[in-house]
Formats: sequence, structure tokens, C-alpha cells
Amino acid sequence: MEFGLLDKIIFAAYALLIIGIGLWVSRGKGDTSEDYFLASKSLPWWAIGASLIAANISAEQFIGMSGSGFAIGLAIASYEWMAAITLLIVGKYFLPVFIEKKLYTIPEFIEVRYNKNLKTILAVFWVCLFVFVNLTSVLYLGATALDTILGTGDGSLFLWTIFGLAFFAAAYSLYGGLSAVAWTDVVQVVLLVIGGLITTYIGLTHISEDGSAISGMVELYDKVPEKFSMILEKGEIFTPNGKDAWWDLPGIAVLIGGMWVANLYYWGFNQYIIQRTLAAKSLRESQKGIILAGFLKILIPLMVVVPGIIAYVMNMDPEGNITQASAVPSFFSPSGTIINDNAAPWLIREFIPTGIKGLVVAALAAAIVSSIASMLNSTATIFTMDIYKPYIQKTASEKKLVRVGRLSAALALLVAVALAPQLANLGQVFQYIQEYTGLVSPGILAVFMLGLFWKKTTSRAAIIGVLVSIPIALYFKIGPSGWIDSPLFVKLPFMNQMMITWILTMLIMIVVSYAESKGKDHPKAITISKSLFKTGPAFNIGGFAILLIVAMLYALFW
Repeated sequence: MEFGLLDKIIFAAYALLIIGIGLWVSRGKGDTSEDYFLASKSLPWWAIGASLIAANISAEQFIGMSGSGFAIGLAIASYEWMAAITLLIVGKYFLPVFIEKKLYTIPEFIEVRYNKNLKTILAVFWVCLFVFVNLTSVLYLGATALDTILGTGDGSLFLWTIFGLAFFAAAYSLYGGLSAVAWTDVVQVVLLVIGGLITTYIGLTHISEDGSAISGMVELYDKVPEKFSMILEKGEIFTPNGKDAWWDLPGIAVLIGGMWVANLYYWGFNQYIIQRTLAAKSLRESQKGIILAGFLKILIPLMVVVPGIIAYVMNMDPEGNITQASAVPSFFSPSGTIINDNAAPWLIREFIPTGIKGLVVAALAAAIVSSIASMLNSTATIFTMDIYKPYIQKTASEKKLVRVGRLSAALALLVAVALAPQLANLGQVFQYIQEYTGLVSPGILAVFMLGLFWKKTTSRAAIIGVLVSIPIALYFKIGPSGWIDSPLFVKLPFMNQMMITWILTMLIMIVVSYAESKGKDHPKAITISKSLFKTGPAFNIGGFAILLIVAMLYALFW
């Protein structure tokens, strides 16, 4: 189905609305660094919850996770449902410390707890990660998806969509800072939820014989029950390209293993996620926003994983396999491999009717643009507050800091725009990003967790921990990747690799700390008490409900 005039009008109206809101809420603000980077610490709970999800859900989920749904099935939803529980841990045990310390950035915590040198190392690392991995991959994935939906998928619109997405995000986020990002996220998250549910609903009606979405879900389960298994056994599910899905999601490890490393690192110590919680009116307000985000995370798989399973069923042969005879040509690369990540774009292009398609494409654009805007703001915050101010101009005025923030965000965006077209087809992009983030996340998580909750951790132990975690992770990475065929290297799923790397890194840090401090507490140790972690009724009731729902979902789809 073509992208008609009505679709274009709806999409244009959405773009103007977002830019208008962004500029309107930014008026009269941005004179100080707190205004620009922390939205004057004025965000209410519902804006925080919406902004957390809008920053998180991007092309990586809409396209990459749908691709993993196509390849693996509902098991990939563990990233979302386990994240809902992770958010509860972040809200109860991490946020109270961060807000009490009045932090602007996550690297700033490293200086408060350890030293300035380690803070600078991690600040540079995060700026590079945001620019060269996060921004670049989101632009690439988003442009690829929009080119597939709006064009013919031949790449004719690819560069134009990269420029369009970059300009769209820059139009309001560079000027308005976090205020513009967070308040527009409220609209963006409503739109992406509606657009995602519409795509799932229409896809299900096309599968069912009577045109009912409920019948479609039942029929979907009946046709591919293996795609609804959450805890995978070895050899249970193979992707269309022949890979055992257990290597991506190794059974019970998604509940008690490396999934915790990925989620705690991402939700607890990722600047572009945690920044909106630091901008709350109060700790209680921030914690209520965490609860809203947790409920939305439970809903996300219905919007981003189920469409991938629907696309699989629509293209499989009678034996349940994807072949060139059964599937449409767009699912195959020139070399004959299956492009899993074309699932969602194909579904939107072929089955969403004119008029509604404009809304769905606007939802996809909302997911992409909101993430780009969040990454730009966080990149600017870390560069300005952790690199520029302490090392380049210590006496910079508040207006100068805001100006540097805008310029650094603009430069980061230009670099990402230049690099995005260079990315090759990554297959299951969601899994790819998780695996390579897993090389660094265990060490950083170890530094933060011991820094928060073990008073004897020393600065030297933290630096050694960060450095030694990478060769440990690479040792495990070499085995399953096949770089070196030797019995000296152990072949393990990457999720298990992350868990072992995290544990070994913490053990090394504990040994170094004891050797250095002789068992004494570190002078910069965080003093915590039971009263610091006391939460209100809204958080407690909401948290219990989230735990109950997640437990029921795993019991249902185990």
C-alpha cells in the first residue's frame, strides 16, 4: 500500500506538533546548566515515566526486536519483562543515592565515590559510545526502516531519511535541552504505543479467518507454539538462518544470569536513560515515574515482538520454514541469507491502510527521534559537565556551558550522520548490539555496584576492574565467535559470558581492595541507611503489581 496524501498530512502534522511543543516548553529556559541539562529539576512522575520509555524504545526495538521476534519468538521479550523488575531495583536502591548526591551525570558519581581520573576515562568512553554506537545505529536502523516503508526498499530514500531524522531531532532538542526532550516524549510515547498496537491488531486480523484479533492471536499460537516459549532449551528453536536460539537466550540464565548484567547496566547507569530521573521534582516523584515505565515495559512486547512472529507466520511454508518459495523477496539478501529485521517494515508497508499508515509511520519516527534527542542531550551533558568544565574552562559561565552543550550535541549529530551510512547489514541488530555492549558493561557494572554497596572498594581496584574486565570478556568472546579454534577457549552463550565476567571482575576488585586498604573502609565510601531506601505507598503497590504480572507471564509462557 502506498504512502498516500492523507498519510503525508498526518505525518507532517505530527512533526510540526512535536517541534512546536519542544520550542514552546523551552521558551524562557536554558539560561543555566540546570535548566538545559536537568529541565530545572521540575519533571512530574508521568513525564519521567513516559520519557524513560520514549528514550528506550527506538528503531532498535521496533525494528531490531521485531526481527528477533521473527527469528526467535517471544523469548526475546525477556529483555522487556526483566527490565520492568530491574526498574524497581533502580528506583528503590540506586535513585535515592544519585538524587541525594545531586548528580548531573553518571560519571559524576565516579568522582564522588572514587576519583577524577576514572570519572574522566568513563566520561570519554560514554561520549564515544553514544556517538559511534548508539546515535549511529539508531540513525541507520531508522533510515533503513523508513526507506523500506516509504520507498521500495532499494535505498533510494536512505540518505534522505537519515538527514530528515537528524534534522527533526535537532530542531527542538538542541535549543530546548532536556525540557524539550522530556515534554515532547509524553506525546511521543502515546503515539508509539498507539501506533505499535495498531500494527499488531491489523497483523492479527490478517492472520485470523474471521478477521478478529483475538482469533488471530489464538491462530498465531496454534501455528507456531514454539515461538511462544520464554525459557529456551538447547536445540529447541533455530533461527531462519540456522542458528540455535539458545545461544542468544540460554534458558534459565535470562532469569538468574547475564540478563541482570545487561539490564542493571542499561537502566541503572546509562546517562541517557537515568538523566530524566535526576530531573524529577523529588525522589518520590521520580520513583512513581519508574513504576509507570515498568508497566509500559510489560506492554512493549505486544507492540514490537508479536508483529515479528506475525510476519514469520505470513511468510513460512507448510512445514513452518522460511524459504525463497514461501517468503517475499525483501526477506532475502543477495547472498541468500534471511533479513530478519525486515519483519516490521514489511508488515507496515503491506498491510497498514492509507491514513492509518501515516499514524503508524509517525509512531516509528517518534520512537527514533525521541531516542536521538535523548542521546544528544546526554552526550552534551557528559561532555560539558565532565570534560569541558573541569578541563577546558573551569570558570565558564552558565550561559557558556549551555552554548557548549548545544554545540557539542550538534557536532555529535553530524558525526553520527556521516557514519550511519557506513554500517553494513547486521542481521539481528538487537542481538548484535547486546553482544558488543556486553564487552564493557560487566566491568562498569562491577565498579558501580561495589562502589554503591561495599565501603571497602578502592579507586585503584575500580580502575583495575574496568581495565581487566575487557580482556576477560574478550577471552569468552573469542571462543563462540570462532576467531581462534582452540580448546583453551570456552564456548559459552554471550549472556553467560557477561555474568561470569561481572563476577570475576568483582572478585578481582575485592582482592585488590583488601590488599590495598587492609580491610579498612574507603574515605569516599557511600554511607547508606535503611531510611534512605524507604519508599512510598504508590511505589510499593505498583512494584508488587509489576512483580505479580511478570511472574504470571513467565508461568503462562514458560
